[in-house]
Amino acid sequence: MTATKGLEGIVAAQSSISSIIDTTLTYVGYNIDDLAEKATFEEVVYLLWNKELPNEEQLAELKQQLADNMTLPQGVLDHFKTYPIKEVHPMAALRTAISLVGLYDDEAEDMSKEANFRKAVRLQAKVASIVTAFARIRAGKEPVAPKSDLGYAANFLYMLDGKEPEAVAIEAMNKALVLHADHELNASTFTARVCVATLSDLYSGVTAAIGALKGPLHGGANEQVMKMLTEIGELENVEPYIQNKLDNKEKIMGFGHRVYRNGDPRAKHLKEMSRQLTELTGQKKYYEMSVKIDEFFTAQKGILPNVDFYSATVYHSLGIEHDLFTPIFAVSRMAGWTAHILEQYENNRLIRPRAEYVGPELREYVEIDER
Repeated sequence: MTATKGLEGIVAAQSSISSIIDTTLTYVGYNIDDLAEKATFEEVVYLLWNKELPNEEQLAELKQQLADNMTLPQGVLDHFKTYPIKEVHPMAALRTAISLVGLYDDEAEDMSKEANFRKAVRLQAKVASIVTAFARIRAGKEPVAPKSDLGYAANFLYMLDGKEPEAVAIEAMNKALVLHADHELNASTFTARVCVATLSDLYSGVTAAIGALKGPLHGGANEQVMKMLTEIGELENVEPYIQNKLDNKEKIMGFGHRVYRNGDPRAKHLKEMSRQLTELTGQKKYYEMSVKIDEFFTAQKGILPNVDFYSATVYHSLGIEHDLFTPIFAVSRMAGWTAHILEQYENNRLIRPRAEYVGPELREYVEIDER
């Protein structure tokens, strides 16, 4: 047996949820470009879970289910107040809170198909409330209850800020949620499937996925992109900053993707939203810096930006704190995680790969007084 580093090129499962072929990403056969431009996030959630786009009645029912399940148990809100707030990263808080929410779910251990679907609805609904409630509590503010007449993207922004968002902000958030909803067997999704393949519960699978997403090589990249832009400061500093990073062989976050050789198809949508939002909010320099980094780094290394690169300035322009960028990724990817978990349950087999052993040859045990 010979190991393949990072399992690159290894097909580990069959799935009918999303596909990546060359530079085309699809959700259940629908091109991501069409979905990003035309679909609401709720439509995409329904699509990933049911393998078909909803009709008006089905969409209205899902929206109502999500709205009905957004309220968090008081115990979860009280728990946030016990955290050493200034020291806790929101991803760590999210990881803990998702597990905690499971303790309040009477169906947490019910492994029936119907109960698992209901839990998927609850998780998708509550993840938005968890992220926004934690953000407000750590800022010394009270959580904001969702509004039943707002869509998912609008409700997220409303619960975060306490004010109903403008149309362009809703469009940007909806688009970001659609683009991040699923991405085949990425690290966190594969982690979720490995976990539930043991027939562990849905909350455990999602908690495991969040642990994988927390790393800077997966979901944390967009936070690091904004940190880089802040460090650069001004447009004229871009080239010397990036050149110094290249000279020191340091990684430039937000570029490259193992499964895309000709660029991430999602990046262009967020690039356009970044252009619009930075201009609207008087922060155009961040877009201009991003474009200059993109052009300079790509010319030097031939590596194109991925979905994380321009999502950083989109979220920043929406007034979202930088360490919330990865939790927002989780809010969106909850749709994909739960879809994959439900699919894993449908045709389950324990995921148990082998390892290529590279240690010492067979040895004889030596008594301790002879060593």
